[in-house]
Amino acid sequence: MGQTPMRAAQASALVSLRRQFFDNGQVPDAGLPAPVLRSWERCLRLGLDIGERVRPSNTTRGDLMVARERNAELLNHAGGVMEHLHEQIRASGSMVLLADASGLILHGIGDPAFVDRASRVALQPGASWSECQRGTNAIGATLIERAPVEVFGAEHYLDCNGVLTCSAAPILDCRGELLGALDISGDHRNHQPHTLGLARMGVRLVERRMFESEYARHAIFAFHPRPEGVGGLQEGLLAVDADGEIVAADRQARALLGIEPGRALGLGGFGNLFRSGFGTVIGRAARDPGALMALELRSGASVYARVRVSLAWHIGLQAAQAGGGARAARAPDPSRSARKRVTLQTLATGDAGLQLALDRCAKVVGRNIPILIQGESGSGKELLARACHNSGPRADGPFVAVNCAAIPENLIESELFGYVGGAFTGARKEGAIGRIQQAHGGTLFLDEIGDMPLAMQARLLRVLQERCVQPVGAAEPVAVDIALLCATHRVLSDSVRAGCFREDLYYRVNGLTAQLPPLRERSDLHQIVRRLLDGSHHHPEPARIRIDPATMAVLEAYAWPGNIRQLQNVLEVALALLDEDEDCILPLHLPDEVLQGAEGAPVPRQSARAPVVTRAEGLARGRGRRPKDIDDAAIRAALERFDGNLSAAARHLGVARNTLYRRMGCDF
Repeated sequence: MGQTPMRAAQASALVSLRRQFFDNGQVPDAGLPAPVLRSWERCLRLGLDIGERVRPSNTTRGDLMVARERNAELLNHAGGVMEHLHEQIRASGSMVLLADASGLILHGIGDPAFVDRASRVALQPGASWSECQRGTNAIGATLIERAPVEVFGAEHYLDCNGVLTCSAAPILDCRGELLGALDISGDHRNHQPHTLGLARMGVRLVERRMFESEYARHAIFAFHPRPEGVGGLQEGLLAVDADGEIVAADRQARALLGIEPGRALGLGGFGNLFRSGFGTVIGRAARDPGALMALELRSGASVYARVRVSLAWHIGLQAAQAGGGARAARAPDPSRSARKRVTLQTLATGDAGLQLALDRCAKVVGRNIPILIQGESGSGKELLARACHNSGPRADGPFVAVNCAAIPENLIESELFGYVGGAFTGARKEGAIGRIQQAHGGTLFLDEIGDMPLAMQARLLRVLQERCVQPVGAAEPVAVDIALLCATHRVLSDSVRAGCFREDLYYRVNGLTAQLPPLRERSDLHQIVRRLLDGSHHHPEPARIRIDPATMAVLEAYAWPGNIRQLQNVLEVALALLDEDEDCILPLHLPDEVLQGAEGAPVPRQSARAPVVTRAEGLARGRGRRPKDIDDAAIRAALERFDGNLSAAARHLGVARNTLYRRMGCDF
């Protein structure tokens, strides 16, 4: 098999460049692709020997099986693409390879003659082709560069690999996480100029298949600035949920929209990106499936789009139309989904102590580092845990919360680990999946982990070490992929010293400690009150409700032993006590416990006319008094005192509001 004159000249030039770099210690200023030169320099710093013989793979068959199982989804979607690519290069003396994010080759398809030669340099499944193991090569370099790389012949760092020419491209998920690499390798004497383009095309197909599979139950918008681009490999894909929230964008969509790789999506509702309403677009797609629509972006640019929805989506849409008529055609409210999807960013309210915890969590979310959230009861530990989940790469996976203090000790084992049918008396015959297994692919949140029994701590430690769970009565363990978040109101280090919590488990769950400040130490009470009111379901128009300055003074003076949970309950009670004509929460709407606990709080000047009056005081003042005993002067004084608020005046006088209406001559 001979070389073309151009390739022969390139090979000759490479010999000179290698001598210049390796023998003379000079960095070539031309002739080497930049990724190859950077790789040479990295390998030189690692101390790799260019004359090293072929290093045998130290990966066992069992290791390879575990790696394949861990990357099962990637293998499933890449297998068909690899076969398609091999058809394009069949009989060219090449092979197609799939490696995981560490550089371990998971699968290969190739021409038999070349597969045999490739095995002599360990280019085969089970071998690691990371840069630190094999020197400069396309798989190892593309995983580091996170960009397509081609390594020709003697551009390989190790002399023994100079017989190869390799073209590889990285495979990323829609969140920018590195999944692996797709590589086409062949004899260096028979390199084809289009090989790298084929590898890039294969990666695009794999990434698109994985995106469409992960978001199969969402509406997928395929778009491109040109109509002929829709349906091709250059189209961008957006996944949109039923509430009109854009939940994911693939790599091509990010490029078309100018979103940097790895940056948070932050597009929010469909209407934040497009001028057309989500319901309108979905309605058009339902009437004419496959129609190409011209849509205008908020930026003023125009794109062409086609909507692809699953059968489940169509069934749901038809059911909604049958039950709701015109209501089904109305666009969902994207803000509804946004309110439910709390993130680390949305939790920020200006308090320095809270912001420190949020910033620390933001830096480790998605890095497989367990987070331990500590704080008093009611301080918002589960809310922070949900925000961590929603802010990371597992946001679309399950979030499974388990309160370790609320499960009876005799049930916690089956609750966490599940059981097979007939495992114990009273077990369901079909068995049950445990909470840990339910969190597979997402986040497991163990609340009040400090109250977990010691026996369960030992089993949990084993799960965290081996990343598998064995249901009660099962013969074989089940692999699980979870991110771990824990919370406790206890100081776990004290529990370890007291012998109530295992020290080895403590170091497993305490990757990062996030300390939530108690409400009494926070400086953002006003913002918290406003958010709690806006999110309340106890008033038809919560945004209309105001807090009187005197009320806020009471709230600020109170110690809040129950923290945010107690504050929420207090505000819900206050909303329930408002009459229909009231839109301002006064001190008299607060529970007596809060008023008494805040005694001595300064009352703002502008509220001096509305002193703190409890309901008990109002009732005591009115006890034994008949409506006719209250003179008009007292009524006028009360109305003036409370700025005309009839409900507040009635409470102050200790009479029913209807009585006050009648005394004023109102027809109620």
